[in-house]
Amino acid sequence: MAPPHQSPSPRPNVKFRQLRGQLSPGEFAAAVRRAAREIGEHVSCDARYVGRVESGEIRCPNYAYERVFRHMFPGREPADMGFAPRESVRGRGARKKGSAPSDPTESPAESRTPGTAERSTESNEESDVLRRAFMTSGPAALAAASLGGPAPAGPGHRRAGEAEARAVEQAVRRIRLLDDRHGADGLYRRAARPLQAAYDLLDAETRRRSVADRLHRGAGELAISVGWLAHDSGRFTDARSHYAEALATARVAGDAGLEAHAFCNMSFLARDAGRPREAVRAAQAAQQAGRALGSHRLMSLLALREAGGLAGMGDRAAAEEALLRARTLFAHGADEDDPEWMSFFGEAELEFLEAQCWSVLGDWRRAVEHARCAVALQDPHFARNIALYTSQLAGDLARSGAPDAAAAAGERALGHLDQVRSARISSMLATTGRMLRRHAADPAVASFLTRHETTARAV
Repeated sequence: MAPPHQSPSPRPNVKFRQLRGQLSPGEFAAAVRRAAREIGEHVSCDARYVGRVESGEIRCPNYAYERVFRHMFPGREPADMGFAPRESVRGRGARKKGSAPSDPTESPAESRTPGTAERSTESNEESDVLRRAFMTSGPAALAAASLGGPAPAGPGHRRAGEAEARAVEQAVRRIRLLDDRHGADGLYRRAARPLQAAYDLLDAETRRRSVADRLHRGAGELAISVGWLAHDSGRFTDARSHYAEALATARVAGDAGLEAHAFCNMSFLARDAGRPREAVRAAQAAQQAGRALGSHRLMSLLALREAGGLAGMGDRAAAEEALLRARTLFAHGADEDDPEWMSFFGEAELEFLEAQCWSVLGDWRRAVEHARCAVALQDPHFARNIALYTSQLAGDLARSGAPDAAAAAGERALGHLDQVRSARISSMLATTGRMLRRHAADPAVASFLTRHETTARAV
């Protein structure tokens, strides 16, 4: 009798280990889950899965994980991440539906429970259906979500279940993703319809409290997302109304996480609207609501919101204390208690928000230093943030007396405006342009001013 086949020992995936960088396996797994939520996928990634990939036990990720990894590391193919070609992995196609998976492309959740692979496939297919139902691509992929289906016949004539709760959650994620990539101006008006539909669902009949809670949380998060679109496109009154609506929803549902998020954005809005004391009070209320959630990253962001308000009040000592607290909290790292909406808050955003504080305080050297770091650290996949951070850098350079460098940064920011529509960014660049006009004899400055005027006319 022939000896049993011995599988070769797995070869460690060195390339994937390098992509993890300084993050622990648990921190990297949390980053994978957040990235999945950004694109509407669901993966149950944990430290064990990361270890199996790095050890070579998982030679090729399943399709859901592959989409997430491509999103995390744009421009890289699976081979660039150290994975084997899918067709080379043994056993594919040999497994029957419902049998225990043996395929090394399966995730831990799928490999533990027979039949879960089919449910995962169904979930991915449903995810695609939801995307098509709630988002339709326009010329710049900026069309907004619509919670489809016929309108209810009247009060009490509609039921809501898992599918409706999931629909609202998908709409929130999709709007956030498009805002990250393209900015708010093209999205805001189109986002009113899904928001209205989400709040209509709160009057629908639900059989389970868990579904009702998800609907309230989803509607509140959608209100905040739409409020942010208004905020970023300069519609401050509309933004204030949407944030207040989200706060009321949080209070009705008794949802501390949603309440902290609403107050966080209200603080940000108050700072931008020139009401620094209100910004401080809202940030402190957010910290009170969020303290029990166990997320150091959340508390770090809220400390930064407080610092922004304190800087606006001219209280340098208190602002510095809040900035130090924010960095100390941030250093604890990411964890599973971090809210889903905080996927934007990485080291680049930390540097950007600190740059804004120093700028308001008039310390241009520190502002430039932190703005440079923000630009260098930001994932180039998100054009909006690159444009935002570069615009901040341009303004700080202009104020610090470096017109050539400011003009160069301003030109780089203008280069992103064919992809990004944001009143905030446009306003920042217009301010930089006004500061640089007295240096118009400088060829670099003249080039920026000409290009800025051309771009402004085209918008």
